[in-house]
Amino acid sequence: MPTPDVSERYEHDQLTSDGSGKDGYRLWCRVMHLVQFMVLAIAAYLCFGVGSGAALWGQTSDSQTDEANKSWTATTESQSANVEPTRIIESHTQSGNRTVDKQSVQRLGSDGTYEPYQDIEKETVQVDADTVRTTTRTFDRDGDGVKTLVQVLEEDQHTLSGGGSNVVRSTSSTDVNGNLQLIRRQIEETTKVNPNVEETKTTVLLPSINGGLVPSVKVQERREREANGTVESQKTTLLPDGAGSWQVGEIRHTTTTQEGDSRRIDERVSVPDSEGKLGEISHTVSLDMKVAGENRKTVETYSVDVPGAVPDGSLHLVERATTAQHTSSTGQQTTEQQVEQRNAGDPDSGLQVTVLTTDTVRPVASGGLATRTIQARDANGSFGVITVDTSKSDNIHAIQVQIAPSEKPK
Repeated sequence: MPTPDVSERYEHDQLTSDGSGKDGYRLWCRVMHLVQFMVLAIAAYLCFGVGSGAALWGQTSDSQTDEANKSWTATTESQSANVEPTRIIESHTQSGNRTVDKQSVQRLGSDGTYEPYQDIEKETVQVDADTVRTTTRTFDRDGDGVKTLVQVLEEDQHTLSGGGSNVVRSTSSTDVNGNLQLIRRQIEETTKVNPNVEETKTTVLLPSINGGLVPSVKVQERREREANGTVESQKTTLLPDGAGSWQVGEIRHTTTTQEGDSRRIDERVSVPDSEGKLGEISHTVSLDMKVAGENRKTVETYSVDVPGAVPDGSLHLVERATTAQHTSSTGQQTTEQQVEQRNAGDPDSGLQVTVLTTDTVRPVASGGLATRTIQARDANGSFGVITVDTSKSDNIHAIQVQIAPSEKPK
């Protein structure tokens, strides 16, 4: 599991700094967080896209693109332990330079029928050859099913000459009176230093106690491709120190190497201690490869924080996620993942499997069928099914499963 961003990690520290959290409860929270994510996973892959991971649906390129490929619908139903059933209905339409993706989340009501719960509408417009504008609106539903706008995310992405880009993302939420208020703005500027070096500067502005938005986080990233194809990336997160200056909150260094069909990604995260001295707190190793016709991915996470153990200042293996994906002769694609973690009650016993996930995608004449099943280990060590998602799409091209990163190293 990737290390959280610095802001998320600080929030976690605040929540657990009193020492009242129980290791078993933390594990359960992690599993339920995974379940909550999986409930919406198929929908997110379909409409809004994910940079990497086990995508259930993936749009394939086809020279014979037709209207069915530009307009499609999908329905996902989820059954989870201790969570009310949900259904997600999605649609995708494309006309000229405008694309609209709609997602309706429904939950099972007391009368046994599904009722609207939340709606997300995403509109993407190609303004000109260099500018793309995306607007995402989120609506909640009241007890009578009436839609109420609660959040708007606006993104303008402009491609600059020389290979650079400028992206501005603005988030607005409604106040108690139903009026939209700007609560966050992110400005991202990417510069192509030379054909092998790219730099990105990001500034996040948040509301201040005096009104208006002020810079609250700055991120500086440099990516460099070496002659042998290796890509080195260093991302530095800066936080205000309260005295008008900026101090390092986190440094994330990533090395990506490609050899044939194998790709290895090493990521090391360092943060300053109370004296400002940087120390490594996590190391993640991701390996993608093809073996005997299968796509395989292994992600190992090393951390100074070991559940149930007193930190000793050293890195220890705390989690391993192994994923395998293959396609049968009938075209069915199956992806299986197991997550191993340390037992908080016996941290010296090594890793044990805690979560099992199985995805299947089967092409049919009218589109594609997908199923995701998640099992988790209970307190007795047995595995039980905690969620089952089933999805059906009329998009005949949405039948691709991916476990490797969808983008090549830049």
